[in-house]
Amino acid sequence: MLLLCFAVALLVAVLVSSLANRTILSTAVLFLVAGFVLGPESTGVLDLQPDSPVVSILAELALFAVLFTDGMRVGWTDLRSAWRLPGRALGWGLPLTLGLTSLAAHYIVGLDWPASLLIGAILAPTDPVFASALVGNDKVPARLRHLLNVESGVNDGLALPFVMVFLAVAAGSDDLHGGELATELALGIVIGVAVPWIAIRLERTRFFSASTQYEPLNAVAIVVLVLALGQTLHGNLFLAAFAAGITVATFGPAQRKAFEHFGELISESLKLAALLVFGALISLEFLSEISWQGWVFAVIALLVARPAALAVSFLGSGLGLREQVAAMWFGPKGFASVVYGLIVLESGIPVADEVFHLVALTIVLSIVAHSSTDVLVARSFENADLTPAPDRPSPR
Repeated sequence: MLLLCFAVALLVAVLVSSLANRTILSTAVLFLVAGFVLGPESTGVLDLQPDSPVVSILAELALFAVLFTDGMRVGWTDLRSAWRLPGRALGWGLPLTLGLTSLAAHYIVGLDWPASLLIGAILAPTDPVFASALVGNDKVPARLRHLLNVESGVNDGLALPFVMVFLAVAAGSDDLHGGELATELALGIVIGVAVPWIAIRLERTRFFSASTQYEPLNAVAIVVLVLALGQTLHGNLFLAAFAAGITVATFGPAQRKAFEHFGELISESLKLAALLVFGALISLEFLSEISWQGWVFAVIALLVARPAALAVSFLGSGLGLREQVAAMWFGPKGFASVVYGLIVLESGIPVADEVFHLVALTIVLSIVAHSSTDVLVARSFENADLTPAPDRPSPR
């Protein structure tokens, strides 16, 4: 039944995609609403629970694919060529957003510090799919589009170690003292770097060469091998995926180009399927269980934490006010936060259910708010007197 519902929703999304690009309609919201309507607490068409195996498997596969394709967008050459503004957003904005969100969780909701830091790490990443009209509009300054693309492509992977560490602390785990968590994270990075590097080096020898027909499958083989080795050796799968994507982008531009379009389609399909499942876990009863403090927290996480963090990050950057406001607003909480929230829910820590409720509420409000305003903000740039200019590295 899940496959049938996804197929129907995907077909509808394709048919209305042209309209969605011109209006406030969003395909992401379509899948979220479809899951909400079809969920067990609504019509009951989809009988899904947070502990259903399909939920965790689909979420993990989708996040793995998304982190790999995100990594492929940000090879070291790309980062060096235009890093100044994304560096501010990631180097200052990400930790400040995490910190401000954690403060709100602690002082407004009353969570203890480990749980507050955990929810701050979960909600720190951003997702460009909910601001696609802004990122994909040529009328919007190129440096702003580049800033949002690079930031959202990198911050999922950067937030992951913090999520894992704070989750271990919140669980009272001894992993941090025994070094097991550090070993898992480090092994994930090693697998993610070594496998694609070796594969690309082998293809460049005189003994091996991929035909034109099989070139797109090169990256598929790499990512499947990374996934299999990560599972076998107990390395962190998500860091392995992110590191593998960056390695392919850095050392294999031909492989990156051959796989890029196909990979985007696969990761987007998995992401939309995960949003459908996520929507099925949300209901009016679910939302009614959240206290008024939780609603206040969600609003502050969206309207205060990121805008304040980026306002500090952009001091002295030379970025125009209109562009600053757009970047401060478009920090949508999306797919990575969904999966990190599900990981916490499955962890069994004492505050898992409360953390998941707060994360889910913030994501739902973010999807509705950001995906319905991206077209309007993009149009405000069309008539503005702005000269799109790519970000350039500051002189050394």
